[in-house]
Amino acid sequence: MSIFHDIAMVLAAGVAAGLLFWRIRQPLILGYVLAGLILSPLTPGPRIHDLHTFQIMAEVGVVLLMFSVGTEFSVPELLRVKWVALIGGPVGVLLSIGLGAGAGLLIGWPLNQGIAVGCIVAVASTMVLVRLLVDRGELNSQAGRMMVSITLVEDLAVVILTIVLAGLGNAEGANYAHIFRQTGKAILLLVPIVWIAWKVMPRLLSHVASTGNEEISALVVLGLCLAAAATTEALGLSLALGAFVGGLLLGSCPDAHELSARIFPMRDVFVALFFITVGMLIDPRSLFSDWRALAVMAGLIVMGKFCIWFTVVRLFGYPARTAFRVGIGLTQVGEFSFILASVSLRAGLITEPVYNAALAASLLSILVNATLFKLIPATPETVPQNTAVADAKLAA
Repeated sequence: MSIFHDIAMVLAAGVAAGLLFWRIRQPLILGYVLAGLILSPLTPGPRIHDLHTFQIMAEVGVVLLMFSVGTEFSVPELLRVKWVALIGGPVGVLLSIGLGAGAGLLIGWPLNQGIAVGCIVAVASTMVLVRLLVDRGELNSQAGRMMVSITLVEDLAVVILTIVLAGLGNAEGANYAHIFRQTGKAILLLVPIVWIAWKVMPRLLSHVASTGNEEISALVVLGLCLAAAATTEALGLSLALGAFVGGLLLGSCPDAHELSARIFPMRDVFVALFFITVGMLIDPRSLFSDWRALAVMAGLIVMGKFCIWFTVVRLFGYPARTAFRVGIGLTQVGEFSFILASVSLRAGLITEPVYNAALAASLLSILVNATLFKLIPATPETVPQNTAVADAKLAA
C-alpha cells in the first residue's frame, strides 16, 4: 500500500473529524484523536499500514510547535516563574513518583512496578498543553508561562527517568554515578552551543530578513528549528526542549515574528498529525484488560497530580486561582509517557496489561484535560506583586 494513500486517508479523516468537533464547539485535538482511532491498525474498518512513518511525522509536529512557542516567549517573562519551575518542577515529579509507588503497594504491586507507574504519570505532555493554551489565547498568561516552564523541566527529567527505569530492570541495579555523569555532561555541552547561537543567530536572521525572499526565509527558519532539536536529541535530551530553546533564541531577533510565521501552515498540519497518531496508538480492546491498573493511573493523573501541583504552586506564594489553573493544566500525560512505558516494559518493570493501561490512561487524560480546560473561564492573569518581589529577591 502506498504511503501517499495512507497520508491522504489521514488528512481526510483529520479534516472530517476536526470539522465535526469544531461544529459542536469542542477542542479540535479530540477530533484528531478520534480520527486516529478510526484509522488505527488496532481497530476494524479503514486503516493505515505504515504507523512508524506517522510517528516520525508526529515528532516533526512536536518540534515545529515548540519552536514557534519559543519565539512567542519573552526570556525576562519566562524567568519570572523560574523558581517554581526549577525547584517546584522536580519536587512535583518526585511526589508523583512517590504517589505512584504508594498506590501500587496498596493494591499489591511490586515496588518497582509502582515506581515505574509513578514515572509514567509524572510527566505531562508539553504538546497537549501548548495546543490547548494556544487555542485559548492563554500561552502568555501567568499560569500559561508557569505550566510550560514546568513541563520543560519535566522533559529534562525524562532523560534521567529513562536511564533510571532501564537500570531498575537490571539485576545488578542502576549505576547512579553513571547517570549523573551522563546527564551533567549533556547539560554542560548545551551551554556553549546556546551561547554561540545567541551571538550568531541574530546577525544571520537579520541578513536573511533583508533579502525579502520568503522561500529562503522559510528554509532558514525550518533549518534552525530542526538543527536545534537534533542537537539536544544528540545530547540525550528531548527534541521538544531543543526546539523551544531554538525558538527562544530566534525570539531575541527583531524580525522573529515575521520569520517564524513562514512555517505556521506547515506547523499546523504536523500538529494535527501528532494527535491523529496518538489515536492510532490506542488499542480499544485492551482498554479494560487490567481495569484496576487503568483506574489507578487515571486517578493518579487526574486527582493525584492536580493535588500535587496545586499544593506546589501555592507553596511558592501564587494565588489559589493560578494554582488551580496550573493543577488543571498538568492533569494529563502524553508522548513522553509512551516512551517511559515502553522502557519500563522492556526492562520488565511492568506487565503487558499495565502497559496497555498506561496508553489508555494517556488518552483518557487528554480527553478529560481538554474538557476541563473548556470549563475554566478564560480570564487574564497578572503576576501578584508579592510574588514578583519574592522572585526579584531570589534572583538577586
